[in-house]
Amino acid sequence: MYYILLIVIGGVLGWLASMLMNRDASMGIFLNIIVGIVGSFLGNLLLSGLIGGGSIGVWPPDIRALLTAFLGAVILLAVVNLIQRRRLR
Repeated sequence: MYYILLIVIGGVLGWLASMLMNRDASMGIFLNIIVGIVGSFLGNLLLSGLIGGGSIGVWPPDIRALLTAFLGAVILLAVVNLIQRRRLR
């Protein structure tokens, strides 16, 4: 059950982050899931001391874990945007 929740919640958070960063048109559902899950790990690594939180794969989800995962996904997409802009020039 943990992995199913991780995929579903990670996909939703990755989709929301891609919409915020204007990358939704270039990403599919698979990349949204990857961005959400990797963003969750990145957010927990960078922001867990400030916000707190835990895993996004538990029920009921902790609001701090969701916020941390969402911010991690946004940070991940910002880094990807910077890398792709430098490659295009």
